[in-house]
Order: sequence, then C-alpha cells, then structure tokens
Amino acid sequence: MISQIFLLSPRGDSILHRDYRGELDRATCEVFFKNVKFYQGKHQEAPPIFNIDGVNYMYMKKNGIFFVLTTIKNISPSLAMEFLLRITKVFKDYCGIFSEESIRSNFLLLYELLDEIMDNGCIQGTSSDTLKSYIFNEPVVVEKKKMKFQLPKFNPKTTSSDA
Repeated sequence: MISQIFLLSPRGDSILHRDYRGELDRATCEVFFKNVKFYQGKHQEAPPIFNIDGVNYMYMKKNGIFFVLTTIKNISPSLAMEFLLRITKVFKDYCGIFSEESIRSNFLLLYELLDEIMDNGCIQGTSSDTLKSYIFNEPVVVEKKKMKFQLPKFNPKTTSSDA
C-alpha cells in the first residue's frame, strides 16, 4: 500500500503531492529532500530506497525531477521502482516533453492521471492506452526550448585573412 506520491523540483519545491492514505504528514517532502541531499549527515546522494523513522522512501530522478513514493508498509522494492518508471512514461506520453515547466502547465491532467492510476494506495493500471478512456483533460502543449547559438559579431572594418 502506497501512502504518498510526490514530485520535487531540483530545488526541493513540491510540484505535485498526492496523499492516498492519510498516514503520513505532508512534511515528508522536506524530510526526503534533506536526506536525499545529505544522506547520513554526509554530502552524498541517498540510495534509491531508504528508511527514516519507519517511513520507506523510494525515488527515481528523471530530468532533474524527483519522483518519490512513500509507505509505512513493507512493499516490494522492485514493484515500487517499476511503478515509478511507469508513471514517468505515462506522464511523458500525455505531456509530450518531460520537464518541470510541462508538469506545472499540466498539473490538473497529472492529478487526474494519478487518481486513475491509484485507488487508496493500490495500483489500478498504468497503461496509457487504457487510461485514454478515463482521462478528459487535454494536455497543455509546452514547446521544447531551443538553444540559440549565435556567432560573435565581427567588426566590419577588419579585413579578411586572405588580404
């Protein structure tokens, strides 16, 4: 049984937060981010699965965004990691591009997806094709930012090197 799912930005800001069972405090986001950056008091990143004060944290980092799942029950770690992977795929299928901006622009759609994927902490289905019949919100299209590369402007008074 999954208690919470939340998405955090690279700065630790909560982008999405869904509490399914009401077993844990909302402050688990801050506890997670503090411990993932300074695991065991050292300046090192935490392993993908760890336990602090009886709360199991399982996370995956994709494009700088932390997908985090919490539970107080013992669940299969491979099931949890596979579920997080599938959520990222479903979000990418619906939003097109996967970035913090696209998540913030489509948060209503993503909450609707989470409600259809999970019911009271139990996984219902993660297939994008199956979810299409239950999802009614349209995605907001966010275009990929293009890098603008410009050459430095040269002085027009300079002569070419073949002169």
